[in-house]
Amino acid sequence: MFQNKYEIIKKKMLSYDIVDFTVKSKEISNAATAGQFVHISAPGFFLRRPISICEIGKADGTLRIVFQIRGKGTDSLSKLNEGEKMDILGPLGHGFTTNDRLNSVILIGGGIGTPPMLELAKFYGDKARVITGFKTKELSILSGDFKYAGAQLFECTDDGSLGRKGFVTEELREQIQIKKPDMVFACGPVVMLKGVKQICEEHGILCEISLEERMACGVGACLGCAVKLDKGEGEFYGHVCKDGPVFSSKEVVL
Repeated sequence: MFQNKYEIIKKKMLSYDIVDFTVKSKEISNAATAGQFVHISAPGFFLRRPISICEIGKADGTLRIVFQIRGKGTDSLSKLNEGEKMDILGPLGHGFTTNDRLNSVILIGGGIGTPPMLELAKFYGDKARVITGFKTKELSILSGDFKYAGAQLFECTDDGSLGRKGFVTEELREQIQIKKPDMVFACGPVVMLKGVKQICEEHGILCEISLEERMACGVGACLGCAVKLDKGEGEFYGHVCKDGPVFSSKEVVL
């Protein structure tokens, strides 16, 4: 884990409220894995903001983060510009399973839960089928990046303006019928994760889910990101920041 101020080398807006930053951070990028997150200091605010890692540039020592402006803290972060420095702590948490022996995987991203799936898609390449879900076509992000990674992309929107009209869970059921994957990975709203968890349990498919949660410290010292877990010996509370953000779907009580 490292903490420093790192230079922003690229900034763009993917939509009216979704910001895409690339930061020069060789030490964090060298240590990071798919599914981990960083804790960023928002100018003018005491508490840091947890942001999932979207892409890791180990060759050039860069880190890409994509997030939605959801409040005053993320709005403050969004106003930083190229050439300025961003105070980052990371990498934090446990990431997704990356296993060369898996021959077929399905990655599911719902809304702003889509960015952390990109680095995983880069690892699995053409072994991956990516399912993304957004409210409308205008809110869709990273489709070109997933295709460039070599993955098959299946897009869903609530209004049918892009790809399949309906939920990612409907597409997941269809893809399982076409070819049962070795493993499923997902990040997104809790209602989506509940559906993915249920489907995978019905079909006996290993599944990992990444939880999004508000947090204060980011290192397990406070109780701000408690999550109910059950590993077969009764329910207890863990921490999204320290025990996750990626969990086996069987462990999480949703």
